[in-house]
Amino acid sequence: MTLHLSNPQIKRRGLMLVLSSPSGAGKTTLTRLLREREASLSLSISVTTRERRPSEVEGSHYYFISETEFRDLQTRGDLLESAFVHGNHYGSPRKPIEKALSEGKDILFDIDYQGARQIASKAPDDVVTVFILPPSITELRTRLERRAEDSGEVIDRRLAAAKQEISRWEDYNYVLVNDDLDKTFAQLRALLAAERLKRERQVGLSSFVAGLLGDLP
Repeated sequence: MTLHLSNPQIKRRGLMLVLSSPSGAGKTTLTRLLREREASLSLSISVTTRERRPSEVEGSHYYFISETEFRDLQTRGDLLESAFVHGNHYGSPRKPIEKALSEGKDILFDIDYQGARQIASKAPDDVVTVFILPPSITELRTRLERRAEDSGEVIDRRLAAAKQEISRWEDYNYVLVNDDLDKTFAQLRALLAAERLKRERQVGLSSFVAGLLGDLP
C-alpha cells in the first residue's frame, strides 16, 4: 500500500515505524511482510562494533565500525538510539535517517523497548511505535518451542525477559495482539496508512490551504 499524494504542492515527510515485541510474538515475520509489501519502507541499518560474520554484507546488514568511531557518534549526538548487547555496541545513525525522512521516505525499526524509548524521546514528531503482543503466554511458549532453535533453558530465559518487555506496553502508540498473522498484518498496514496521512506530515499543506482561502471571494 504505497501512498501517493495527488497534489504536487504538498509533499509528505517520512516517518519512523518502530516495532517491538517479546521474542516469539511475531515481530520478525511482520517486519519481513512489511518490507515485501511496502515498497517505500526501508529497514534502518544500524552501526555496530561487533565483528562482521562471513554471511553479512557491509551496509546491508550493519555498518561495522570501531569502538572509537562509535563513541565519537555518541559524543556528537549522532545516534538516535544505542544499546550495549553481549559485549558489543549497536546504534541507529541520525543523519541518514533524517535525510530519508526529509525526502518522504519511511524507515522501519525492529528494536526493543529501550531503543524505542530513546527514539521517541529524541524525535517524537517523526516516530510511530507499535508493540506486538502474543495472544497468551502459553501460545508464546509454543511458538518458541516450535521454532526448534533454542534449548529449554534459553526458552525459559526468553519468557522471563518477556515479562519486563510486555510491562512496557503503555509506552507505545499502538498495541496489536497477534492472534492471527493475516489480521495483525492488515491492522499494521492500516495504521501505517493513517499515520502517513496525518496533517502534521503534509509539508506545504498550510500554504495550499492558504491559497484556497485566498481564492475565495
